[in-house]
Amino acid sequence: MAPNLPPDTLSRVPQTVPTFHHARFGIADLVRMKGDRLVSVILPARNEATTIGPIVCGILDELVTDAGLVDEVVVIDSASTDATAAVASDGGAEVVAAEEVFPELGPARGKGDAMWRGLAVTKGEVVAWIDADLLDFDTRMVTGVLGPILAEPDVVLAKGFYERPLVKGDGTVTGTGGGRVTELVARPLLSMTFPELAGLVQPLSGEYAMQRKAAESVPFPTGYGVEIGLLIDVFRRWGIRAIAQTDLESRLHRNRPLEELGRTAFEVMHTALSRSGLPGVPLGDRFWRMPAHLEPFPVGADVDERPPLDDYRGSR
Repeated sequence: MAPNLPPDTLSRVPQTVPTFHHARFGIADLVRMKGDRLVSVILPARNEATTIGPIVCGILDELVTDAGLVDEVVVIDSASTDATAAVASDGGAEVVAAEEVFPELGPARGKGDAMWRGLAVTKGEVVAWIDADLLDFDTRMVTGVLGPILAEPDVVLAKGFYERPLVKGDGTVTGTGGGRVTELVARPLLSMTFPELAGLVQPLSGEYAMQRKAAESVPFPTGYGVEIGLLIDVFRRWGIRAIAQTDLESRLHRNRPLEELGRTAFEVMHTALSRSGLPGVPLGDRFWRMPAHLEPFPVGADVDERPPLDDYRGSR
C-alpha cells in the first residue's frame, strides 16, 4: 500500500459515475433541453490541417446550421506552421490565434493553456472541447458530451469514452492499443490516489463538456495534465455525481510514437500527484530520458497552471 494514504484507500469500491450512451441524446431532444442557453465548441489545434476541416464542417453543417444546437465554433490555433488556420477559416469556423488572447502572457504554453484561452473568448453557458486530430469525426463526439450537461442539471463535467484503436506508422489500424498513457499511467494513478474516479473509462479523453460557471472557477494545467486536473478538481469541489461519461463507441486519431509519450505521462502524473495531498513528493518540472546510447538527458515538461479564469480577469 502506498505510504501516507488512508488505510482503506485501495480497498474502496469506486462510486458510480453516471454513464450514458450517445444514442440516448438525439439532436432534436438536445435542442429542446438546451432552451435559451448558448453552446460553444472549442477546438484547440496545432498543425492539424489534415484533420480539422471535416471536423469544423461537420459541426457547422449539422449542429449549427441544420439544428441550431451549437451557437459558435472557435478554433484556438497555437502557432501552427501548416495551414490549420486557413483550413478552419475556410470551413467557417472562427479562428483565434492563442497568443492574441491575453497577449501579456505570451504564446500558449500547451494544450491546456490553449483551452483556457478558448474559454476566455467564447460565450456559451455550456462549453465543449473537441480534439482537432480526429480521423473519423462524427457529430456524436459533440452531442454525446453535451447530452449529460443539458439533460442533468447536477452534472458539471461530461467526458466521452470509446475504444482506442492504434494507428501504426504505416497507416494500418489495430483493434486495440491506443490510449497508452491512460492505461499505463492515468488509470493506475487514479486508482491509488482518487479511487472514486477509477470508474471513468477514459479519464484523459479529449472530448468533454462543462458548465461555464464551473470551468471559469477552476485552474487549467497548461500542458497535457489539463484533462486529469479538471477531472480531479471537479470531483473535489462538487463530488462524483457532478461527473458523467458517455459511450462514443470508437475514436481514431493520430497516435504519437512511444518516445514522445514520456513528457505527456510526466505532465499527467505531475498534475495528479500535486493534487493528491501526498507530503514530500519532489515533483520538479523535468524528467530523465534514456536513449539508446545510454547517456540520460533531462527533458523539460509543461507543469504550470493558469488560474481560474474568474480570478485572472479580476486581477487585471
